[in-house]
Amino acid sequence: MSDRAEQERMEQLVRQWHGGAALARYAWHRPDIARQAATRMRVLAELLPLTVGRDLSAVRALDVGCGNGGFLRQLIDWGAQPAHLAGTELQQERLDQARARTAHGVRWHLGGLDAFPDASMDLVSAHAVFSTILDDDQRRDMATQMWRVLRPGGWTMLFDVRHGVPRHAHLRKVTDVELLRFWPATNRHYRTLVLAPPVGRTLAPLPWLIPELLAGLIPALRSHFIYMARKPETEREDGLTGHRPPPRMGQ
Repeated sequence: MSDRAEQERMEQLVRQWHGGAALARYAWHRPDIARQAATRMRVLAELLPLTVGRDLSAVRALDVGCGNGGFLRQLIDWGAQPAHLAGTELQQERLDQARARTAHGVRWHLGGLDAFPDASMDLVSAHAVFSTILDDDQRRDMATQMWRVLRPGGWTMLFDVRHGVPRHAHLRKVTDVELLRFWPATNRHYRTLVLAPPVGRTLAPLPWLIPELLAGLIPALRSHFIYMARKPETEREDGLTGHRPPPRMGQ
């Protein structure tokens, strides 16, 4: 598939995913969606202090495929300066929504990462982006661009799906092998989270403790992950250049 054809497919997918009746399943007030959001913020609140630090005021962050800007607004709430943040999108409508809902000063860019200089960011993130890219070369190119923009010692972060979704042929899971190949690093964190959506919707009427216990006790039911990898400052730091392969990531 050509670069342009893949981009058009992804743009069409975004239009379908974020409009019409399908959006009702992901309404912010649904109990299962509220639980997903709370779990995600809890894991981020655990990982960010361990990686970029507790003080986010000087952190330069780029969110790839930023959607309506939700993750960047969360960083601002936690102390990041809008002038240090940037978001990219393929859809002008989504970018306009992000700009309208977010504090002034964030840089918004329609398109890819070519506009961003090498080693210019402390944190480069992508939320539910790689699972929408079906082509191996396109995935690798996106990962390479994210790694390029990231400064040595900075962190890349991915939130995405870890299992295949048979009913959604337009989505493809992101595997452990891909993560290690795309962002080779000995210093990394991997967390699984969020009950698989069909399970979460089924358990939505029940008290919060029940789905929380299931998600905690049965890792296989967790449908998503957050992966963070630190870009080596030197080649010696790169786990794939040494004598030992990096250990397998856990649950």
